[in-house]
Amino acid sequence: MSIQEIVQILIDSGIEPNEANIEVKMLIERFCGFSAMDLILGKKLDYEKLGIVREKAALRARTKRPIQHITGFADFMGEKFIVNEHVLIPRDETEILVRKAIELLPLPLGEGWGEGKAVLDIGTGSGCIACMLAKLTGAQVIGVDISTEALNTALDNASRLNLFNKAIFRKSDVFSNVREKFDVIVSNPPYIPPGTPLQQEVKFDPKIALFTKDEKGLEFYEKICAGAPEFLKEGGYLLFELGAGQSQVVKLIMESCGFGSIEIIQDLAGIDRVIAGRLEV
Repeated sequence: MSIQEIVQILIDSGIEPNEANIEVKMLIERFCGFSAMDLILGKKLDYEKLGIVREKAALRARTKRPIQHITGFADFMGEKFIVNEHVLIPRDETEILVRKAIELLPLPLGEGWGEGKAVLDIGTGSGCIACMLAKLTGAQVIGVDISTEALNTALDNASRLNLFNKAIFRKSDVFSNVREKFDVIVSNPPYIPPGTPLQQEVKFDPKIALFTKDEKGLEFYEKICAGAPEFLKEGGYLLFELGAGQSQVVKLIMESCGFGSIEIIQDLAGIDRVIAGRLEV
């Protein structure tokens, strides 16, 4: 048995060859403690370790379970985050949301970048957005979620990154358990209308984090926009990740709730992916 034979198991299940190679390297790193450099330098896996990797690859091929669920970790902005069936797997597009939020946290006179600023992350899930904002800006970030299991995962991730008192998590249905005011509110909310067909791997994500109850996928954009002015400081910003085709209607919702200077940012595929607006009332 060789590493290439294990890669072939994934290719035969329909995974693109380059992705199959990456995933096998992830399995080797996670379950054998080998780095990519170890493999480049010719370090060999013994038969027992190869067997473990083959078993995990076969599970991936058979069930189509995301590789991140099998390893228990997902890479996001240079950090590894614990993931499981209770949270969305962090995706590259969400980095656009985090980067834009960082841009909107100005440098206070005499303080470090983001220090003294407060951010709210609604629907925090794994805590990846909240943790990276806290880590990269020094702002204090409160992440809220309705799922106790998701909050436990977020707390574990904040602990791994030593973000005590910087990334804080709280159970709340949108703003139901929020009292503070913030410089920035961010959210990657559920935005998929019910009944929408999903790619096989996305089916392993928690449904509560994917689907809205309304037929247009706008439920949480409307709720958050309506409530955000009460919880934003003067001139504060509201940012969302967007579903495909939703940018213009979300822009109208934001404008109707008092937000202006609205900017829409595209991802690398040219899809409107993030929207940001400033409170003007």
